Amino acid sequence: MLQDALADAGYPARVLVACSGGPDSLALAAVAAYFARRGHVDGHPVAVGAVVVDHQLQPGSAGVAAAAATALRELGLAPVQVRVVDVAPTGMGPEAAARDARHAALEACADDTGASAILLGHTLDDQAEQVLLGLARGSGTRSLAGMRPVRGRLLRPFLGLRRAETLEICSVEGLDPWHDPSNEDPSFARSRTRVQVLPMLEEKLGPGVAESLARTASILQLDADYLEDVASDTFDRLQERTGTELSLPEAALRDLAPAIRFRVIAKAAAAVGGQQPSYQRLLAAEALLRRQGSAGPVELPGGVSVYRLSLAQLTEAGQSGAGGVPREGARCGKLVFRPQKPPQN
Repeated sequence: MLQDALADAGYPARVLVACSGGPDSLALAAVAAYFARRGHVDGHPVAVGAVVVDHQLQPGSAGVAAAAATALRELGLAPVQVRVVDVAPTGMGPEAAARDARHAALEACADDTGASAILLGHTLDDQAEQVLLGLARGSGTRSLAGMRPVRGRLLRPFLGLRRAETLEICSVEGLDPWHDPSNEDPSFARSRTRVQVLPMLEEKLGPGVAESLARTASILQLDADYLEDVASDTFDRLQERTGTELSLPEAALRDLAPAIRFRVIAKAAAAVGGQQPSYQRLLAAEALLRRQGSAGPVELPGGVSVYRLSLAQLTEAGQSGAGGVPREGARCGKLVFRPQKPPQN
């Protein structure tokens, strides 16, 4: 699997294994070490280093990171770095905050070491858990598509491998992985999914549930990629900018298929500094297209206001404006996205 992933990535000359010391990433490091000892993949030269990120979220985390780094050096990986990060609250939950801090550290380490690929040890079980969590949250196609095998420099070569198989690799290689106690902490939704929900589904519905969920993610990735491409092209074609504001012609928006229309509206919000809106907020913004006369504003996450201005109502009001809505007639017949705060230089 790793060999195929590196081939798909164009045989990077230097790769970096992200390792927590747990069984999945340690098994990945052991497989990568095989190619490091050979010095090539399919005849293409390769050097393999590693990085351990210490999130400082648990007592003794520095010792765990140091032990993982020692194991990686004994496997023959070089260089091996330990990166200590501060996990700052982001309002998106502790798991998301830790992930953001970790990915920033991985990208920085890759830059410093000249690595063009970062290997992550996520397995098929992780993918199945991701899909279940997306279903529970009522997420859309993008979330249900799960983790991508390739995302920028990030490669996930073990997405077709079960967690039990990574434990077996560690056993065969004589490795003693660290088992993160938070993985069984019921206060985390992902831990409950891993320890309780997925095993229960396997018991009640029969074996193969995890594989089916992972297969669903692979299918939805194709759908999500196609819809994303169409939405990006449509947004680029329709968007009009005036200063810090952005507008989309309402007639053209109405003609779009709903799956594309919602994505275009989300892209417009992001383009003026907003965050990904929830489905409910997208519905509220999209509903402006069905209102009579001027409508809005609708507030979207990240400090973005969306409104629609009617030419007829503007004319009747003598372009007097109200509620902070701009007076420009050129904005009529459009859905307008305005950042509540000017962008920072």
